[in-house]
Amino acid sequence: MLLSMRWHIHGEEEAWSSPWLSVRRLDVEQPDGERVDYHAIRLSDVAAAVVMVDSSVLLMWRHRFLTDTWGWELPMGIVEPGEAPVAAAAREVEEETGWRPGPLTELIRSQPGAGIMDSTHHVFRTTSASYVGPPVERNESDRIEWIPLPDIPGMITRHEILSGITLLGLQQTLLAQTI
Repeated sequence: MLLSMRWHIHGEEEAWSSPWLSVRRLDVEQPDGERVDYHAIRLSDVAAAVVMVDSSVLLMWRHRFLTDTWGWELPMGIVEPGEAPVAAAAREVEEETGWRPGPLTELIRSQPGAGIMDSTHHVFRTTSASYVGPPVERNESDRIEWIPLPDIPGMITRHEILSGITLLGLQQTLLAQTI
């Protein structure tokens, strides 16, 4: 007899929350019928953008205090309630870099922690941008630079790019260049 591998949630309660995330306790029935106490995070979706002009990608050098690491990242941020992911990506690019992206198209989407977290990460791309002034988000990055796409694989190897959503977007961009 073949078991359905579907899990079922029978109940859910909030343990703690903030405007961006909620830690939840769930009463879950596993596919074998056993019910277990499960913990999960309900997190706002995230949007990012690969802005590539003349074979260079717009990246930000930033510090992540939770991991105490520095790395190059795509402009990204939380999708606000009622906001479309593509609008969030455009807003974040402009706020964090001072560049207004051209028309954005979906590049890839992922669920980086689907076993414990429900956030979807949306990555868009554009091949045009116009400079509109200094970034309004002054706490986001140390430097903003246009990095040649051929330099990206070496930066990944040297662990200069660690952010999952950034890796996903850049590797998808590199893959598209080879197909």
